Amino acid sequence: MDAGGAQRSRIGGGVSDSAAQRQALGVEQPNLTEAATGSVDQQRSHRMAALPGQTLVGLTGGIASGKSTVSGMLADLGAVVIDHDQLAREVVAAGTPGLAAVVRRFGAQLLAPDGGLDRSRLGALIFGDDAARRDLDAIIHPLVWQRSDELQRAAGADAVIVHDIPLLLETGQQDDFDVLVVVDVPPAEQLQRLIARNGLSRKQAQARIAAQASRAQRLAAADVVIDNSGPREATETQVRALWQRLIDRPRQTGHALNH
Repeated sequence: MDAGGAQRSRIGGGVSDSAAQRQALGVEQPNLTEAATGSVDQQRSHRMAALPGQTLVGLTGGIASGKSTVSGMLADLGAVVIDHDQLAREVVAAGTPGLAAVVRRFGAQLLAPDGGLDRSRLGALIFGDDAARRDLDAIIHPLVWQRSDELQRAAGADAVIVHDIPLLLETGQQDDFDVLVVVDVPPAEQLQRLIARNGLSRKQAQARIAAQASRAQRLAAADVVIDNSGPREATETQVRALWQRLIDRPRQTGHALNH
């Protein structure tokens, strides 16, 4: 991963079609309008400008679903991965205008001794406070979109670009990509993974999961679902099949995607 959050690696089955999973779960398309409104939506003027021939992939999944595992596999196959979580950290690093804006809004108590952002304190401040979260998003998201656009343009024509975005649906970006991929695990497994990974209580883990879009909403929005509940080899098989579909897609001569 370079300092800009983009990752290009060497060029180097069964992908579950989301429609089948929707039918099995009785899922219908949710209304996410409310999740995409507010101050963040008013700032969404930083738009992706894909070069001719580029394929844009949105990759998301619930917390602890193994999304980073899938993005790493895609990078190994030749995708350019833009990690929006990493970008969100970079735009509020010590000394950046982003961090200065966060401090102006939330106070200097959020600064760590080294001058960086105390993420634990910030998380505690905004968790459960929708207004505070919207204000934070209004600061960070435009900066992330700007840097993401720069990295996308730098990738060159004909690249397959994977935007790894944890809160893709929650920020109303589900229609911004050529292909939307959701990494999925059953709820019970997701809960156990999160407890083990983050050292949370069951109640804390459930609250983290509930703060995101529901599994039903993610599956309803997906073009492709990667089932990450089995062994790594099974996930790799699905990802290789997805990659083949991506490189076999007819390439567009230009994009006018809303971001």
